[in-house]
Amino acid sequence: MKRNHIRKVTVTAIFAAISTVLMFLSFNVPFVPPYLKIDFSDLPALLASFSLGPLCGVAVSFVKNAINVFFSTTGAIGEVSNFLISSFFVFTAGVVYKKNKTKKGALIGSCLGIFTSAFLSIFTNTFLVYPVYTSLYGLDAIVNMSKAIIPSIDSVFEIILIFNTPFTFVKGTLNTILAFLLYKKLSPIIQTGKIR
Repeated sequence: MKRNHIRKVTVTAIFAAISTVLMFLSFNVPFVPPYLKIDFSDLPALLASFSLGPLCGVAVSFVKNAINVFFSTTGAIGEVSNFLISSFFVFTAGVVYKKNKTKKGALIGSCLGIFTSAFLSIFTNTFLVYPVYTSLYGLDAIVNMSKAIIPSIDSVFEIILIFNTPFTFVKGTLNTILAFLLYKKLSPIIQTGKIR
């Protein structure tokens, strides 16, 4: 039992380290404001949630954001938002999968996690992220970045609904697809610690 606990902590730490690195390797995508960047740091958190339990997935999300706080350009509020959204995503997926450990259970859990995190992003962006962004950079600067893509946009709430929420949905979907591609191959290594 103690050995299993040590293994779980060790694997969670490894996932957290990988997740932290992946969070640094973010990149811009076309047709969204430049401050919205894709990264695959939720992938290790989702794999941890499936293989070790939902709380381990949340722990991975916490560590990656706690480390990235030291390099934050948002006064750490972006990392707080990322932690909340990421945690809801991987925790929801992990809880459903824990009750139904099948491919279907993982898919249902992931889909619920994606929808939950996308919905939550409306609130985190409305009450956390954009108030800080506007205080740091000014409302006009934020809106103008979105106007360059869709000229009719004239409010932060429109930005959130048109860009942030769909972006969160797409990001969760991409991480889920990668998790499904990798989980079966990595699962024996995660469970035994041995490469077969």
